[in-house]
Amino acid sequence: MNAKSLGIFGLLVMLFVFMVLMTSDSLTNIFSSTFLQSNNLENLLRRVSMYGLLGIGVAFVIITGGIDLSVGSIVCLAGCLLGIFLQVDYQPASVFEVHRAKMASDTVIVHGNANGIYEAGDRLRMYRGRQPALLTVQNVEAVRLADAEGEPTGVGTVLKVQGLTRDEDSGQVAKAFDVLDFRRVQGDQPAWVQIAGVPFELSPRDRIAFFHPSLGLKDLVVRSASREGELSKVEFEQPLGERFSKEWMAMPTARKQRMAIPIAIISVLGIAACLGLLHGLLVTRVHLQPFVVTLCGLLIYRGISRWLVDDNPVGFGIEYKETLSPLGSGKLSLLEWGTGDAAQAFGIPYPLFVFLIVAIIAAVFLNLTIWGRYLLALGSNEEAARYSGIRTERVTILAYVICTVSAATGGILFALDSGSISPSSFGNFYELYAIAAAVLGGCSLRGGEGSIFGVIAGTAVMMLLNNLILLLKIPDRLEFTIIGLVILLGVTLDETVRRIAARRRAMKSSQN
Repeated sequence: MNAKSLGIFGLLVMLFVFMVLMTSDSLTNIFSSTFLQSNNLENLLRRVSMYGLLGIGVAFVIITGGIDLSVGSIVCLAGCLLGIFLQVDYQPASVFEVHRAKMASDTVIVHGNANGIYEAGDRLRMYRGRQPALLTVQNVEAVRLADAEGEPTGVGTVLKVQGLTRDEDSGQVAKAFDVLDFRRVQGDQPAWVQIAGVPFELSPRDRIAFFHPSLGLKDLVVRSASREGELSKVEFEQPLGERFSKEWMAMPTARKQRMAIPIAIISVLGIAACLGLLHGLLVTRVHLQPFVVTLCGLLIYRGISRWLVDDNPVGFGIEYKETLSPLGSGKLSLLEWGTGDAAQAFGIPYPLFVFLIVAIIAAVFLNLTIWGRYLLALGSNEEAARYSGIRTERVTILAYVICTVSAATGGILFALDSGSISPSSFGNFYELYAIAAAVLGGCSLRGGEGSIFGVIAGTAVMMLLNNLILLLKIPDRLEFTIIGLVILLGVTLDETVRRIAARRRAMKSSQN
């Protein structure tokens, strides 16, 4: 551990003590400190872990003498991509897009050939339009669809129906099925419903929309399902409700997840690695300045994120609350104390485990492998490193790949913690936190110096400062002012230390 790392660790300890004292009722009752409240400490550990991942990635680039300003936009892009890859759709049976509905003729024209799928007497639910929930099919006839100029556009079907109340030119229709029998929740026994004619095997986490022409709609999640011939018996976690009866109709929907969770995460990290490779190639082969390359990346990746989701928020809802979401927002409970309103519990946030794994790997890589020595040598003197046989281009590219993959890992955790990603603001200015943490932790902006422990301590200092603003009710408008001052302080100290070291070397050489 070098002097810079020891210095930032000492600053961290002093700041911790200051926070405890400033948020306590009195100096003799420090355990009353709001800073030491379990929820505050858990939140602090979670934020240190996620921002620390960004800081570790940026540290590798800074050690080579470069910079990466695209970290915040990569965080946003990673979150958006994860939301897209893990999007869940619920597909009804026998669904068709509505081309046009005419009340005067009691007809619904749909895209595609529904002949043989819909028959006279079938009940249909029309949704995403303004029609009533239930229609009854009287006749089905295939037709050719045409546009306003009379040009054919494809095959369609005219459905003669009962129940139309207005004209419509959008929406969907899907087949509805009769409820034959049911049982409400009884003690520990779940509610179940027996449905006739469902054309596919229902699975846990599928959904069934139950609707009634006058009593409304309810959407239930399938707990388990069994099938005997044409009959499906479905159990639910939620209650059916007192007004439920055999007059309700069922529209089963199959859960379709775009990607398996491991494949989605690997895909996001793989895309991030490709972006890091691109950064490295532009810096080493095209000889562009790292500042320019990553500044362009900051703008480009933000724009791509907004375009991918049409500038709308993307999230995970409740789909992954029991599986993936706890990785960002969950914790491993350790301690519980107090009763009633005074009850408290403390646990280790799961992102901390991810952070510790990455930090250990990064520390071993930087300090105990030849590639880590190459990184430090490259940052100290690139020309000397090249003459000594180091493939400096490969080392630089590797640093940028590590940075973008670390940023994407942090982006995944940030996305899972928040549950929703707004592409216009998610990850904004996160690169400032990462750079400030690395500089505070002893990484010289000139390159050639840095340690993982120092970055961890620097990140903790940044998050403590952020926590101080919150707990001491300092106007949050000063947050970026404090970050700027911290970066300025770190750079000034780095320059001061460099000059003192140079002066001492000059004095020793003159004495010799």
